[in-house]
Amino acid sequence: MSVLARNNVRVTGRGTRPMLLAHGYGCDQAMWRWIVPAFEADWRIVLFDHVGAGGSDLSAYDRRKYARLDGYATDVLEICAELGLEDVVFVGHSVSAMIGVLAAVREPARFAKLVLIGPSPRYIDEPGDPEDYVGGFTREDIDGLLDFLDSNHLGWSAAMAPVIMGNPERPELAGELQTSFCSTDPDIARHFARVTFLSDNRADLPKLRVPALVLQCSEDAIAPTAVGEYVHRSLPESRFTQLRATGHCPHMSAPEETVAAMRAFLDA
Repeated sequence: MSVLARNNVRVTGRGTRPMLLAHGYGCDQAMWRWIVPAFEADWRIVLFDHVGAGGSDLSAYDRRKYARLDGYATDVLEICAELGLEDVVFVGHSVSAMIGVLAAVREPARFAKLVLIGPSPRYIDEPGDPEDYVGGFTREDIDGLLDFLDSNHLGWSAAMAPVIMGNPERPELAGELQTSFCSTDPDIARHFARVTFLSDNRADLPKLRVPALVLQCSEDAIAPTAVGEYVHRSLPESRFTQLRATGHCPHMSAPEETVAAMRAFLDA
């Protein structure tokens, strides 16, 4: 199976330097459509869908491979190798931020910079550990979310999309996210949710040797400010930018501000 077909890879843009955009949980590459036009003139933009999402080849979904985020990081590296990408700027939203970190830890020479939008290395609070880590959720919270998803995929999608998106004055954004959630294969959605929300990649952050931008939204119910600050402190070379944008998806709700923050980092 072709790597490019497996991940529904699409290349656009008139530049030569590559920018690889990786979508978050329950989404697909279409979510980047407000960001792509700002960079098409100067960059070679690579869009793809994680296996199990969008137009990817569902037959390639292997529960063993994708039982950890490393399986998705492997796909990222295979896409880069197939296209001969070097000096890559990787832009990852939500869970894909950590997927990008894992890929860049494994092959640092492949990447120039990372843009991490709403990253979280651990969603569950760890009170009493040496750092007294705050992830934003208790284990009971996460178990409840996963149980709800198991029992009612469509209901979970309807309930969670507005929480994740925020911006209640713009219900069409949550509606698009809900539609995307609902269109995902339910079994894959359940499995990926467990991999995402039960992951713990805190120990991987100090291993990163690629400069990174942490883009932190205001009032983010999924990755609160304390998480973004933790990621920034844990990365050897990073910049932290607090956006005025609210919610967890600023590339959809505030693309102009997101593009401006990206440009400031990439041009530095």
